[in-house]
Amino acid sequence: MTDSILYTRDGALARLTFNRPASLNAMGFEMGQRWRDLAHEVTADDTVGAVILDASGPAFCAGGDVVEMATSGAGGAHVTAMAGVIHEGIRAFVESSKPVVAAVQGAVAGGGLGLMLTADYIVASGRARFVSKYANIGLTPDLSVSTLLPAAIGQTRALRMLLQDLTIDAETALDWGLIAEIADDPGARAAEVAAFWLEGATGAFGQAKRLIRAGTQRSFTDNLDDEARTIGARFDTSESQVRVAAFAAASRTLRQAQGPDTTKEHA
Repeated sequence: MTDSILYTRDGALARLTFNRPASLNAMGFEMGQRWRDLAHEVTADDTVGAVILDASGPAFCAGGDVVEMATSGAGGAHVTAMAGVIHEGIRAFVESSKPVVAAVQGAVAGGGLGLMLTADYIVASGRARFVSKYANIGLTPDLSVSTLLPAAIGQTRALRMLLQDLTIDAETALDWGLIAEIADDPGARAAEVAAFWLEGATGAFGQAKRLIRAGTQRSFTDNLDDEARTIGARFDTSESQVRVAAFAAASRTLRQAQGPDTTKEHA
């Protein structure tokens, strides 16, 4: 086992930490394999209720390790294969029912944008910066950037970032919808978000995330069918039954306290 990505557990909370700070957490070949393996492990583990994705050092992720690509003797076929390995990990998280929150403390570049957008909720430091840099070095988007970036901020803004190497700050990222919020301590805030999921109806949060993510790839009819199946399955869980009963009881009490409806006109 390597330490390029640290994996820790605190009860139902799983934490993945990019841990190559000297390389700005750029994802090299070995790190990409570890990312895929951990993604499959975490998403297949029924004891995991929520995931935090964060990073060591001053940057969140500089994307793929271009220095390693250039000096390893790898050819295009090797780069394609490696991208496919990393994509497996991205797909595992995005398609899973595990809600993921990312804590972003610094620069996010290139494929780091796609890795960040693997998370369903992103908390960033006010010092965070976001940039593409693909075309500037003669490369094209990978690590889900061509899909998840326009899904988050719209096609026109995504094209501005990709075709103009536009760097945006945290305030702009918030305004565009690239991140969910800005915090002085994104790590602490991400922990609060994860705790909220775990203290609530954890399974329902995870299924809501899955439905939203899957909905962009399917027909409207398929989405409605999945919604119907999912809410029915959730209704039969003990977690839901307790909460639904409590909600119904509170609603009855509120209606009784309000008394009969006197707002209707009688003929």
